[in-house]
Amino acid sequence: MTVLQGLPLWLALLVALLLVVGSTLTLLGAFGLVRLRSFYDRIHAPTLGTSWGAAAILLASIFTWSWLEGRAVVHELVVGILLMCTTPVTLMLLGRTALHRNRRAGVEGVPRSLKR
Repeated sequence: MTVLQGLPLWLALLVALLLVVGSTLTLLGAFGLVRLRSFYDRIHAPTLGTSWGAAAILLASIFTWSWLEGRAVVHELVVGILLMCTTPVTLMLLGRTALHRNRRAGVEGVPRSLKR
């Protein structure tokens, strides 16, 4: 007998659904990173897919262990909050760095700076 056999069927189905959705979104984010052509396209797929995928996986963990422990288990929220805060900031920094680099190199099709 495993610890997870103590979950009721409705909660096990909810956790399974969240794990499938989270895994699928994370896989789509990784697939977008590999398949998309330009750097600017590539930074969006993993940012959105992986963030929401990790959120679904963390929710599944919170629901499972809160039920099994008989109390609110929320330390996974720290991971989720850090992930949701750092991912967009990293996206902006990478995008701005690439844009600056491409402007300095004179790459065709890159919009000019708004500063004059």
